[in-house]
Amino acid sequence: MSRPDADQLLLPDAEADVRPSPQGLAARRALLAHPVVLLVGIVLASVNMRAALASVSPLVGEISESFGLSSTASSLVTSVPVLFLGLGALVAPWLARRFGSEPVLLFALLLLAVGIVVRVAPSAVALYGGGVLVGTAIALLNVLMPGLIKRDFPDKAASMTSVYTGAMIAGATLVAASSVPLEKAFGGSWEASLAVWSLLAVLAAVAWLPQVLIARGRTGHEVRGAAPNGSASGSAPASAAAVKSVWRSALAWQVTLFMGLQSLWSYVLIAWMPTILTDHGMSRSTAGVIFAFNNLIQVAGAFGVPLLAGRMRSQRPLIVLVTSLVAAGYAGLMIAPVSGAWLWSGVLGIGQGGAVGLALTMIVLRSGDARTAARLSGMAQTVGYLLAAAGPIAAGAVHQATGGWTVPIALVLGVCAAALAVGLFAARDRTV
Repeated sequence: MSRPDADQLLLPDAEADVRPSPQGLAARRALLAHPVVLLVGIVLASVNMRAALASVSPLVGEISESFGLSSTASSLVTSVPVLFLGLGALVAPWLARRFGSEPVLLFALLLLAVGIVVRVAPSAVALYGGGVLVGTAIALLNVLMPGLIKRDFPDKAASMTSVYTGAMIAGATLVAASSVPLEKAFGGSWEASLAVWSLLAVLAAVAWLPQVLIARGRTGHEVRGAAPNGSASGSAPASAAAVKSVWRSALAWQVTLFMGLQSLWSYVLIAWMPTILTDHGMSRSTAGVIFAFNNLIQVAGAFGVPLLAGRMRSQRPLIVLVTSLVAAGYAGLMIAPVSGAWLWSGVLGIGQGGAVGLALTMIVLRSGDARTAARLSGMAQTVGYLLAAAGPIAAGAVHQATGGWTVPIALVLGVCAAALAVGLFAARDRTV
């Protein structure tokens, strides 16, 4: 069975079911006539895709103290946005097909800015409500950005993917390293430290506005796409069969579970890594910088592992590699959290970046065509992020119950073992 070509790698498209109208094609050509505007918009939007999540973790202690939250309640500050990463992924493809990627991305950036501001209002309800808005906004960005890049840069998809993932990681690194210094600069106000990043989302929205105005003539989103055999949109049974084949496929569930389990161990770190380090005596500033280093080093795994995966018929050796790195890093945090912090942060970063890159790569490698890749991507992101949202909550609850981090980390090591088992099945040379 044929595989998707290299330019489709990592780029499942939420608009895969849409056949552009002549007006839509004309508007797209007008957009591409302004590549600098488009590139700036992509970079600024990508910087926001993790920033609002990474900004919270170094400040969880202050946020908890401010509202008198338990460890379990504190974990919801990071878990609620992750939960809505999954729920938001459900509606993103429909919104893209109905309104077009440019307007929906603009809406997502404005929603992100509002969510960040709401999150710092003097109310625990607003804290969690803002997290709902933040998670939904980032979900729209996560789902739509890859397809937009594939659509507008079909001959440069690989390089543009590097640009957008690099910008995403750079944004998370900058924000993680800056959260505590900004809090100090604002006189100890964690609210101001978090709120300042709403300006970054507003700036990205301003950069997207010209693209929305240029693309306003696109009407192709009311036209249903051709069926896989090239027939018109009347071939509904073929589309329905494609949906059933994904959700009823054991292989699709294996890919989805690997996506969810690797997301779970990553979001446990996002929620708790600085706290684990500070609870063992490290200063908050140093813990924030080490957390930022963890985000930065992920780029090595995220770039290298997918390149290797695309050259292998079976990705089982890579499954073993990335899960072993993550397990080793977590074990290090349990045994020598402070003295080996930089080492464990780097090992975890390479493993995390490699795991997410491998999970995304397998979505396409396990798909027989682009439509299946788009549907499998939606399934993997929705179920995967819903599963991942349980990680920070469970870790916080177990930490509160046991008074330490040994048991929570041991449970994450169990997650690594489960990811290894399911990943070995997902990495077989088969397609959905």
